[in-house]
Amino acid sequence: MALREGALRLNLLLNSRTFYKFNSSVGVRSLSDIVSSKPVTSSAPEIAGDHLIYTQEHFALKESLRKIIDQEINPHVEQWEAEGIFPAHKVFKILGSAGFLGVNKPVEYGGLGLDYSYSVAVAEELGHIRCGGIPMAIGVQTDMTTPALARFGSAELKQEFLLPSIMGDKVACLGVSEVGAGSDVSSIMTKAVRKGDEYVINGGKMWTTNGTQADWICLLVNTSDGPPHRNKSLICVPMNLPGVQIARKIEKLGMWSSDTAEVFFDDVHVPCKNIIGQEGMGFTYQMLQFQEERLWAVANILTMMENIIQETIQYTRQRKIFKRPVLHHQSVHFRLAELQTEVELLRALLHSATALYIKGNDVTKLASMAKLKGGRLAREVGDSCLQFWGGMGFTSDVLVSRFYRDSRLMSIGGGADEVMLGIICKYMDTLPKN
Repeated sequence: MALREGALRLNLLLNSRTFYKFNSSVGVRSLSDIVSSKPVTSSAPEIAGDHLIYTQEHFALKESLRKIIDQEINPHVEQWEAEGIFPAHKVFKILGSAGFLGVNKPVEYGGLGLDYSYSVAVAEELGHIRCGGIPMAIGVQTDMTTPALARFGSAELKQEFLLPSIMGDKVACLGVSEVGAGSDVSSIMTKAVRKGDEYVINGGKMWTTNGTQADWICLLVNTSDGPPHRNKSLICVPMNLPGVQIARKIEKLGMWSSDTAEVFFDDVHVPCKNIIGQEGMGFTYQMLQFQEERLWAVANILTMMENIIQETIQYTRQRKIFKRPVLHHQSVHFRLAELQTEVELLRALLHSATALYIKGNDVTKLASMAKLKGGRLAREVGDSCLQFWGGMGFTSDVLVSRFYRDSRLMSIGGGADEVMLGIICKYMDTLPKN
């Protein structure tokens, strides 16, 4: 029922709005044009009629996004990787004007108002971008910075921060992790002290994706001295306020085209109205949006893994060793078959969790399982496939080496593997009680 209602909303939106059309050299048709044409082909083996959660509208959405990726993003990836940054405002404006930064966000703030399965479809398609940094930056905008704002923020806050973020007019970043508090969110030290009708913020955030280009930050801070799970709040903070300092752009092992910053806050004054929802509920809001963040990350890396496997098949079919294609060695084609099987199993878990989530279920356990498996499988795929590329795989000239670097973050960011295991154990009731 939820999927049928989503499809109806999608068609109504497209028939009543020109939002999906955008001024770009891509020349992508409005989605209503695509939906009314022939069925969309997909890299996945399923077709719309037989898919667990995707309809023809999902595949049309994916096709439209793929055109943007192929014409506006992938031709520039090599340059942006070499420069260590991509033009977030330019890319986000293209995506925002086409509707891809607010697929499941409210219509009144520029979104399409669809269920989360459409966001998962978009995340999968973004996996065709030939690097990990740009999809990650997009995911931060759509599924890490804005979910709590869209769900709990005031109308005034949504108008000021959510609407321009969905339209691609503003770049957003998320301020949670700190030097001494990564996966342990409860240990953050940044404080916001209330003085009259303002908060005065002091502290710092680390590993902030989009941080050097962002217009605003969704900042998790301590707003009281109470228990760690009840003393935190999320606040929308413009990055151009006095006292906000970009300390440095962090050089990383991978994700080169995504800018990552260390940010300090020195007596930054923010109106109290900039708080998202209720004071003291920030930790809860952040935990809730982790479900979407982790499902998004799995969807995105699934496509990347599949592409790496396919490119490895093509390369090993051509590359010969001892006068025989590398692919013809049993250890090679058996290993690739095993990896593809693991990818399909993870895809089934993702789609099952998504189907439950859009019906209102808590899928924290399943999302954590998928995130855990996604990170570990990405390491297996990267390592095994790179090995089959031989010396070429150790160069920066091929996608497999970039994936090897970029995908390592999957087991760290958004909650480390060990944190996922702890969450799973908690839901299994096997975690020792303190």
